[in-house]
Formats: sequence, C-alpha cells, structure tokens
Amino acid sequence: MKPFRTAITVAVSAAVLLAAGCGGGGTDDGSAAPAGQGYPLTVTNCGTQVTFDAAPERVVLLKSAAVPYLHALGVMDRVTARAGQYPQEYYDAATLAELDAIPLLTDQTDTSGHLQISKEVVIGQEPDLVLGEVDNLSRDTLSAVDIPLLEEPAMCPDSTTVPSFDDIYAQMQTYGEVFDRRAEAQTAVAALKDRMAQVQDQIGTSSGRTAAVLYPTIGGGTTYAYGTASMAHPQLTAAGFDNVFADVPERVFEVTVEELLGRDPDVLILLYGDGDPAAVEQGLTGLAGAENLTAVRNGDVLTQLFNFTEPPTPLSIDGLERIVQRFESVP
Repeated sequence: MKPFRTAITVAVSAAVLLAAGCGGGGTDDGSAAPAGQGYPLTVTNCGTQVTFDAAPERVVLLKSAAVPYLHALGVMDRVTARAGQYPQEYYDAATLAELDAIPLLTDQTDTSGHLQISKEVVIGQEPDLVLGEVDNLSRDTLSAVDIPLLEEPAMCPDSTTVPSFDDIYAQMQTYGEVFDRRAEAQTAVAALKDRMAQVQDQIGTSSGRTAAVLYPTIGGGTTYAYGTASMAHPQLTAAGFDNVFADVPERVFEVTVEELLGRDPDVLILLYGDGDPAAVEQGLTGLAGAENLTAVRNGDVLTQLFNFTEPPTPLSIDGLERIVQRFESVP
C-alpha cells in the first residue's frame, strides 16, 4: 500500500483544518494539517490535499527548488532520482556530494527552458513523492497512478499569494512535517531567521536607492521585469532598495528599454537560468538605449542565477546576502 492518499478539493474551510489540528500560518498552499500526532498528515498544495500515511522514502526531484530544504532536514538520502538542472553555484560541498550520489534521469529542456521527461520514466522510479511539476507531467497525470506531487507554493498555477521570507520558514516547517523531521525544521528555521537578522543589522534603514530585477533574453529580445507578486520585491526591500516596479502587482511582465529609462533604477539585478552570465548581461546592455541607464553607466549590475531569487527558498536568503555584499559600498 502506498503511504499517501490524494484528493482534489475546491476549498478547505478553516474550521475543518483547525479541527484536524492544523498548525502554522493556515495558508492554502503549503500548510500542514496533522491528524493527531504524526500521521496521517494532510498537506494542502496548489488547491490539492495530499495525505501521507507515512514519511516518503522514495522521492523524485523534477525541479531543484526543494534541495536546500531537504538538505537542511537531512533527508536527501530519500531522493532516489532527479531530473532537470542543478547548477553547482547554488550548493555547498556537502549538498553537491548528496546530489552527485543521486542518479540524473535527464537534464534536457525545450527552447523555453522547460524540462522534457516522460511519464513512463518517472513512474518507473516507483516514487512515493514527486517534487516539482513540469509542463508535460502534471499533478493530475501522477495522481491517476497514485503518485503524489508537491510544488513550491509560489509556483502554483494562478497563485495570487504575495511572497515573503516568512514563506521560506513556513515551507521548511511543512517539509519537516511531511518527512517527520520537525525538530530539524525548527533548527533550520531558527538559523535562517538569524541570517536574516544579520542582514538587517548590516543594512539598517533603507538606503533610498532604487533597483529593478530583470530577466533578459540572451542575444537580445524581450526583457522581463519582476513586480510585487514576485520574491524579487521583498528581496530588494530587505537589501535596502526601493523597487522601481513596486507599483506593478504582477509577478513578471515584459518591459521595454524606454520604460526602464523612465524609471531609471540605480541598481540592476539580472536573473538567468543557465549559461554564461556575461552573455546575460549583454542581453540587456546590448539593447539600443540601455547604455543610458544609470545602473549600466555606473556598472551597478549584478547577474545571478534565478533560484537565488525565486521561488522563496533558503537560496533566496543566499541571493539576498549576495546582493548586499555586492552593493553595500554603492554610494
């Protein structure tokens, strides 16, 4: 018998969750609701309730976002296979050693960067949990063969939740519940909060400088910017910057050089998925008129990998520390 049960729900009343013993923030995405002590344990994720009768023992990773959580909880040895890309820059030596010991099913992506993997390959691993949803292997597809899936809450389809650093702590606690690592989760959350406190002590009050987080297209073309529905916004705020797109409620949207010139941020942070960071920077600075941006003229541009900002994970705190280190001395 598989150690889980799934059920699609339209809505879950707060009263039902409280009666079941729900702890934490009580959000619809990522909150854990234990029935009594231990298991069964119900997690509501992207509008779907997944009930675990035991802690997962055979996990397949289809995205890298969960890795820092699993490492902190000491359960990377339960990952039996992985797919996708796991850039070395994200991880310390211990995490890299854990990843190297996990078979890689595929790292092939399409032209838009989406993972290409078949249902048969994943099912053949006989997982009792899949972490990360991909376009051609949905939650519904896996549920049909009794395999549960958990996605990072900020990446749920049609999510309207405004992200924050508190989401990182909540997700760590959720994984701690799912994997029966509650004490480890508390310890990890305390350490993350301590790091955030150190950043705030270092920054002090807002610098008054402005910034924008962008995702350029290598080779030129469409440039994307991040608004208040993205983790980029609280990250900039924590770093002491004012987001020039703080008036945009979207997560990500197309932006022109003319729009950037009109808002003219003092600092630019450029995100990318893989490849040469110099080519990513050229994808913006090579656009006509971009040389007139204050951040470009002053060389106040930082290029960093996407997961250092989104979705909210411990890597977002790594990314924050990188931003602070890079721009602390900017006048």
